[in-house]
Amino acid sequence: MPKNSKVVKRDLDDEVIESVKDLLSNEDSPEEAFKKSELIVDVQEEKDTDVEDGSEADDERPAWNSKLQYILAQVGFSVGLGNVWRFPYLCQKNGGGAYLLPYLILLLVIGIPLFFLELSVGQRIRRGSIGVWNYISPKLGGIGFASCVVCYFVALYYNVIIGWTLFYFSQSFQQPLPWDQCPLVKNASHTYIEPECEKSSATTYYWYREALDITSSISESGGLNWKMTVCLLAAWVMVCLAMIKGIQSSGKIMYFSSLFPYVVLVCFLIRSLLLNGSIDGIRHMFTPKLEMMLEPKVWREAATQVFFALGLGFGGVIAFSSYNKRDNNCHFDAVLVSFINFITSVLATLVVFAVLGFKANIVNEKCISQNSEMILKFLKMGNISRDVIPHHINLSAVTAEDYHLVYDIIQKVKEEEFAVLHLNSCQIEDELNKGTGLAFIAFTEAMTHFPASPFWSVMFFLMLINLGLGSMFGTIEGIITPVVDTFKVRKEILTVICCLLAFCIGLIFVQRSGNYFVTMFDDYSATLPLLIVVILENIAVSFVYGIDKFIEDLTDMLGFAPSRYYYYMWKYISPLMLLTLLIASIVNMGLSPPGYNAWIEEKASEEFLSYPVWGMVVCFSLMALAILPVPVVFVVRRCNLIDDSSGNLASVTYKRGRVLKEPVNLEGDDASLIHGKIPSEMSSPNFGKNIYRKQSGSPTLDTAPNGRYGIGYLMADMPDMPESDL
Repeated sequence: MPKNSKVVKRDLDDEVIESVKDLLSNEDSPEEAFKKSELIVDVQEEKDTDVEDGSEADDERPAWNSKLQYILAQVGFSVGLGNVWRFPYLCQKNGGGAYLLPYLILLLVIGIPLFFLELSVGQRIRRGSIGVWNYISPKLGGIGFASCVVCYFVALYYNVIIGWTLFYFSQSFQQPLPWDQCPLVKNASHTYIEPECEKSSATTYYWYREALDITSSISESGGLNWKMTVCLLAAWVMVCLAMIKGIQSSGKIMYFSSLFPYVVLVCFLIRSLLLNGSIDGIRHMFTPKLEMMLEPKVWREAATQVFFALGLGFGGVIAFSSYNKRDNNCHFDAVLVSFINFITSVLATLVVFAVLGFKANIVNEKCISQNSEMILKFLKMGNISRDVIPHHINLSAVTAEDYHLVYDIIQKVKEEEFAVLHLNSCQIEDELNKGTGLAFIAFTEAMTHFPASPFWSVMFFLMLINLGLGSMFGTIEGIITPVVDTFKVRKEILTVICCLLAFCIGLIFVQRSGNYFVTMFDDYSATLPLLIVVILENIAVSFVYGIDKFIEDLTDMLGFAPSRYYYYMWKYISPLMLLTLLIASIVNMGLSPPGYNAWIEEKASEEFLSYPVWGMVVCFSLMALAILPVPVVFVVRRCNLIDDSSGNLASVTYKRGRVLKEPVNLEGDDASLIHGKIPSEMSSPNFGKNIYRKQSGSPTLDTAPNGRYGIGYLMADMPDMPESDL
């Protein structure tokens, strides 16, 4: 609190103990002191503060019903669609099993320390992202606002993906599945296969034409796709109903949305391992290409995946942890959730490549059959002599090994003319090297070959819906919690307005060209802004608030001192790694021309197109808007452009562990949570350096609030105290 703030003595036994000796001699246990302590920074009577907030029950911050519910919420938020699809894709792209080592190293260096940092500040200060960073450094308070903006951008397009999943889920209750075969077109004279489908594949055609009905460029709107519009509305209704009561409503849903995907993944793994060719996929997946570990791109993509897999910078981690008890072991939570996330990614990788191995085996068998027929044709025409074919090989029913033997023989005999024959080697590795592709194409195609394919399709897309909703709950909580904490609006009203506005803005994603806008937002609205946000979070804690002071706070809160490992990570290694990642991302973005893959109907294939001028403006505007709150808030606070006593932002204080509103017109008081001075200008919270209010119910007993339960209390300073005594 400011040194000149006025403190009104209460009429009852609320005299100020001015002697540190008396304080020490009358110290109570932390638990009893916490129960008895009453702290208000107000010039009014205590009853006035309570009246302003209503009943005591209304003042209490919501809390998790159990530790399990909280862990499931954090797991549901961190484990999302990226774990099930992007991680296997990156693993296959960047050296198979060799990719796991860089990922694990970066998880220990960047992931767990920064995840622990966000859990700690949320639990200690018990506010959303805006309140947390305002408390730590008001001049860096824009970090919280930037986090909210990025969360909203991500929520806009992430829920569109859930809408796509809902569409496929609704279409899965059919036998055969609607994307199993190409549709037939009938005219007056004859029936033929849809040309666009014949040039591509049944699942590709269904995705681009039946589901998205996509245009050929981002400039062609094509109007709304009504099927996807209805699915998007359903997705936002689900999110709104789940979030409308905060963690009281979303917490209960977490038991299903967080656990069900694991049941499905295990079922898929068991089923896929029984399919022919699944072992080939897993063997390909974990065959390490160690030389790729030396490429910087592999480390950059691994760091980015670690970063987004844990949801760092979104504010959801801070929001969820703010509902914890102050003595919760958040270090254990950080390690547990991080490794659950990693194990889930590996489990999903096993499932994806077991299924893709099965699919590759089917495609390979078809390839061998077609090429064997071509060889028989060449034998009849005399292009290839029968003498070169081993007598024990029957080309009408050839095995993969025999075909490869024949292929090698023909390649040696017809060395000069071999290219003219157009024979394919039909190696299963070639099919697996094509990558995992899009979930709505590659995996759906694989499931058409499953026995009882509709059942597995329903299970797969229901799993994706639950994974997506779990992440959406955390993302929306990262918006709702800080806004409610800061501006004191009703959570129900804010949730409805937030979801309704997001649906209206989200209509741009359900145009026929909407998929291109999803790509744009995914590439430009989150990556760089979130990196900057997390770098600033690290700097704010380590260098502005002070790493030594933060470690002391953690020791008081946890009851034990965190490992010295975290001290060096937070102060040196993590900031350096994050800055390196930021520079690498900027360089990569500069070298990669801004554009998107457009589906060209006439060619039935994708083609890379550059964004038009207005598209480039939108791309860079997204990045600028996301990070704009940081410099704006810094300038406003640095230049005192907003009167601290104007009451534009709400401020808080703590009383018996509950958050209470604080009157915003305190004379000379600009050190509230939102309009506070920087920590260096405030009186130190260390024991013995403040004057504490006497306990209610104990006329001679007083306790410093920086014990086990008292982290984050705002202390009232005595007026006219010499600066040296503060």
